[in-house]
Amino acid sequence: MNKNDTHDLVKKAYGDVARKNMSCCASSSGQSCCSTDKSYIIEDHIIPESEMGLSCGNPLAFSMIKKGDTVIDLGSGGGKDVFMAAEIVGSEGRSIGIDMTHEMLELANKNAVKFTEKTGLKNVEFREGYIEKLPVENNTADAVISNCVINLATDKQAVFNEIYRTLKNGGSMIVSDIVLEKPLSNEMKNSETLYSACVSGALLRGEYLKCIENAGFKNIRILKDNKYSVTQVGSDPITGEVKDELKDCASSITVAAQKFTFGCCCGGKC
Repeated sequence: MNKNDTHDLVKKAYGDVARKNMSCCASSSGQSCCSTDKSYIIEDHIIPESEMGLSCGNPLAFSMIKKGDTVIDLGSGGGKDVFMAAEIVGSEGRSIGIDMTHEMLELANKNAVKFTEKTGLKNVEFREGYIEKLPVENNTADAVISNCVINLATDKQAVFNEIYRTLKNGGSMIVSDIVLEKPLSNEMKNSETLYSACVSGALLRGEYLKCIENAGFKNIRILKDNKYSVTQVGSDPITGEVKDELKDCASSITVAAQKFTFGCCCGGKC
């Protein structure tokens, strides 16, 4: 698939999720690498419609965001992580969600009205755009987060370059994502269902971390690492034939890194 075909595929899959307000990662026909982590939901103010069941980690659990910060969430979906970040940064901060799917943005903006009614906060904004070319100015964010989205991008290196561009000097990237532990067969790589299910578009672990390094990030570290045992994904007819190959093929990792430009000579550990 070319870039446009891939974008259309992902838009359709996640547009369907938004319209049905359900997860494509936990269908009755199978199980993907995505999972819902209930441990970090702010129970008092969570908007039920913002929980899409599409996450594979918890980038907000590592205390790298503080009051007054500007946070950008890549692939913000129904807005759950945006809303939770908004509560952390408070009225002096900003929480910006980026998504390319019109239906998801409609849902997120409806959820934002409910969020403001519940919290009184008006520090949330959703923007339409591709994560390979963010609609954000240079040096805007104190932190950029993402939850099980970068694996769906057509150009992962461009995504990390964009994250680096939009971060302030000293800012942090905290992303949860899917990486491959072994190469996939050509048949699996070409499966549209496996792509939408966060598997066939993922990079090998080493390649993923190299993209982060190539973007210029320092102090790169893996904060959480979980290997998945995937036996079946979605309703693709090839999954029944290749389920043994899918076993232990992927992991969910949470990676943190920092942007240091002028004046830093300590390898990003200052």
